[in-house]
Amino acid sequence: MSPPQIAAESEVMRTTGWADYALLDSGHGRKLEQYGPYKVVRPEPQCLWTPRLPQDVWDAADAVFDPSDEEDAGRWRFKGKPLETWPLGWGEVKFHGRFTAFRHLAFFPEQAANWSWLDAQVRAASDGGAQPRVLNLFGYTGVASLVMAAAGAAVTHVDASKKAVAWARENATLSGLADRPVRWIVEDAKKYVQREVRRGSTYDGIILDPPKYGRGPDGQVWRLFEDLPEMAGLCAQLLSQSARFLVLNAYAERISGPALAGLLAEKLEGRGGRIEWGELALEEQRGDRAIGMSFYARWSA
Repeated sequence: MSPPQIAAESEVMRTTGWADYALLDSGHGRKLEQYGPYKVVRPEPQCLWTPRLPQDVWDAADAVFDPSDEEDAGRWRFKGKPLETWPLGWGEVKFHGRFTAFRHLAFFPEQAANWSWLDAQVRAASDGGAQPRVLNLFGYTGVASLVMAAAGAAVTHVDASKKAVAWARENATLSGLADRPVRWIVEDAKKYVQREVRRGSTYDGIILDPPKYGRGPDGQVWRLFEDLPEMAGLCAQLLSQSARFLVLNAYAERISGPALAGLLAEKLEGRGGRIEWGELALEEQRGDRAIGMSFYARWSA
């Protein structure tokens, strides 16, 4: 079979707001967002422009994250006392919003563009009654896993954090999807994939969405630039003959869409198909300004 065809041009996948989320405004290194009942201000260094909404709108936010000198760390300031958790949703999937210690709210809203793509891929693979097997590595609180389960997939969800997997299971119950075929696994992703390769396991679709740096439950260390090439190769070995997709997403300043596409092309040599690549962006409510959030490359058969 011929090598995968790499798209000649990048594509910006733009996430627009939905009923439970909106990027209301941005500028001066911050963004103002709506998460269900709460307006939230978080730092975003890329927002070099000037905010459009009046200052009093920003000042009325329910929660503001003040960063510390450590990357992604800091603390929340609240106007009043917010709920510890509150329900949010996207399509059929429901999940809890939470004010975490690392500036995000227990999910990444820009990933909604990926959720739409994954939903379409799984539904196409499920046409005719098939149940595709998919693997979600570094699955965090499980929104992508539940999107695919709702679309008809049998999902294996892997994350090293026991707390994150517990939250994911809570989200499954909240969504009414607790009875769907989802395996919730607390384990180092690389260790799990190595074992699956030895077992001869295969999947019809894989999501690989690693952090820049992380630790496994037994002290394993993950470093994106050192470990990603081997991990991508292992994932390629796990793809079934009838596999439909492999999605690679990365949040790192020194990474790029072409770099991820080149890596996938090497690891998937001989499989044919197409590799698209580009940037994932959050679009402001007005629709004429967006914030680049991560880079991606995705192979589809």
